[in-house]
This record gives sequence, C-alpha cells and structure tokens, in this order.
Amino acid sequence: MKPTGPIPPEFANQRGDLAIAGRPATAWASAGTPLFVYDAAIVAARVARFRAAMPAVYLHYAIKANPHPNLLVAVAPLVDGLDVASGGELARALAVKPANAISFAGPGKRDPELEAAIMSGATINLESEGEATRALAIAHRAGVTPNLAVRVNPDVELRGSGMKMGGRPSPFGIDAARVPTLVRDLVASGANWRGFHIYAGSQALDADAIADTQAATLALAARLAEEAGHAPPLVNLGGGFGVPYFAGDRPLDVEHVGQRLSEALSTRSTVLKKSRFAIELGRWLVAEAGVYLARIVDRKESGGETFLILDGGLNHQLAASGNFGTVVRRNYPVVVAHRMGADAAETVSVVGPLCTPLDRLGDRVALPRAESGDLIAIFLAGAYGATASPAAFLGHPPALEQVAG
Repeated sequence: MKPTGPIPPEFANQRGDLAIAGRPATAWASAGTPLFVYDAAIVAARVARFRAAMPAVYLHYAIKANPHPNLLVAVAPLVDGLDVASGGELARALAVKPANAISFAGPGKRDPELEAAIMSGATINLESEGEATRALAIAHRAGVTPNLAVRVNPDVELRGSGMKMGGRPSPFGIDAARVPTLVRDLVASGANWRGFHIYAGSQALDADAIADTQAATLALAARLAEEAGHAPPLVNLGGGFGVPYFAGDRPLDVEHVGQRLSEALSTRSTVLKKSRFAIELGRWLVAEAGVYLARIVDRKESGGETFLILDGGLNHQLAASGNFGTVVRRNYPVVVAHRMGADAAETVSVVGPLCTPLDRLGDRVALPRAESGDLIAIFLAGAYGATASPAAFLGHPPALEQVAG
C-alpha cells in the first residue's frame, strides 16, 4: 500500500457523499463523466487570503494553470492582472480583462502573436533581444507604441521548487548581465518600458525559501535598474507558491511569506521606491478548487492485485498519473466519492482506459471497496488538468468541465 496526498481542507472532513460547492458529486456526475468540477468560491477564498497576507502587492493570475472560459469570468474581477503565454490565452484574457491588465510571457512568440499583443495594448514580457527587435519592428510598421517589459533569467533559483526556472542557462528570459543594455535600447526606441518580470521557480512549499528568493529578486531588480539608469514601473516577482499534492507535504505558510515580503519592501533600494510589485500565481489559486470525477468501468483481479478501471485517465489528468514534471511517481489524494471518511477495505490500483502502463491515477492505494459504476474522485485537479493533458491520445472523448459559483 502506498500513501496518498492530503485532501484539501474544504473537503477533508466530509463524510458519506462528497459535496462540491454544496452539491453531491453524484449529482455533478449525472451530466456525464469524466468530469472536472471547479469551485469558484474556493478560488475566491484563496484570493482573499493572499490579499490579507500581502495587501501592498498586486495579484496576477497565470491562466496557463486553468484557462477554462467560465473560470476566467469568475477569477478576472478578483485579480489585478492576467498573465498569458500564447496568442490563444491572450484572446481568452482579452475577453474578460482590459489589455492594460494583461502581460504576455513565454519563449517563441510568433510575429502574429506579438502583433496581436501590441495592437491590443497588452504588455509583452520580452524573452530575448531578437524578440525585442521583432516587436519593435512590428510596432513601428503599425505606428503603435508598444508596451514592453523584460523577462530576466535571474542568477538565483528558488530552493525546493518543483520546477526551477532561474540560476542556469534557460530558454526563459534574458540573462541578467545583458538586461541593462536592452532596457536602455527599449527606452531609446520610444517604447513604453513596463519593467521587469523575474521568475525563479514554481511549486515550492518552503515559505522561507520563497521569501529568500523574493528578497534576492528585489535586490536583482534594483541592481539592474541602477545599471540601466531607469526605474521599473512594475516588478513582477514571479510566484512559486506550491500546494500539497503528496503524502508528507505541508501547506505553504502564505502569511509568513507576506510578513517577510513586507519587511523586504520596506527596506528596498531607493531606485525601486516608486515601483509597483506583483506576484503571479496559478496553481495556488485554483488547484485545490478542482475535483476530477471518473466512473469505474471495470473491476478486475490480476496476479493477486485489484484494478479499478475508470472511464478517464492520463488523457485528462496527466499530472495525477505522475507524468507531468515529477521524477518519482506519488499518489494524489483519491477517494470513492460516496464513501468519504469510510475505513479502507482493500488496496487497489486506480487506472484509466488507455493502452499504456503509464495510465495509473492511483498506485496501490487503500480505499473502501468499490464496484463497477461507482464514482472515483481525484483532488488537486483545478490546475494543469484538462489543458495540460494529451486529450487526443487514443481518441477517447474529452472530459467535461463545469464551474460552480
């Protein structure tokens, strides 16, 4: 038997039928499975917690975590900005937020994407000098002043992060040593320079590691601004806030991060005194708000082991299968949806319908007995679920998605 991760607090103490946004999971599933359900009230609570902990910092939502249109409608009024990483995400963001609250990051932006961002008035976080040259040329031809920020490849990394994005050669951002020259060139070109985007890593649960990285980021932004001779209007400090997916994970102490960030901001360099600061968060806002529901199609025994075979798998929930950024496969929290709180009766493996041994959503987990037709719920499904999974693999239908609230 292998342990599962902690059930999010909004669901952990439920007994009997699992309720999502006050409605039984079985009722949600009556529309069909597999199904993602996102509780917008949980997202709103996360936003409120952030605001209380970091009142002086702008909050941006990184929509790559979950770009479902109805979820964006719910989230957009709660946050100060939306961060996008493609032309497709830009279009979704523009449907719910004004362009001056949208920033566009990501390497390999194509010319039509740059043009769409420039013409809309969104801010482009430049990932290279070549991208800067292309953006300026596009803006010049259109007779438009572009909003351009510089994404910095920092010389620090976020300790304990699940995905490190700084302190090493990277396709993301411009090496810190070359940034001041580019800033001076952008200002000289007449572009509207919007500041720095500095992202060192993601999925960290160590509050002090995040706070240390934020302090180092502030120091880096100040050094670059002084060398460039121009103060940044905005410094995007990145994010990195993690959520507890696996056994032994502890929730991030966001209040401690906020306290230390407040201290760092109060003593920041003079060159940053008039700068605004933002943190962009994706999974921390939405991961725990989502539940993936799938129905057991078959129960079978093989070699002394029991398998519960679902109507959905890694084609919808790649991350829960351990094939999205994890080195060692560990179990997300998984339950039999109508037996919350019941004692475990057996050890089973929960697998999907795909013809690959990778399609395993629960590896030898202890669950109450479940039969064909029963409903399985997998938590932490609000981020990097449907859109981060190979939905077309083997031709199975896509998962349904519903937003509550």
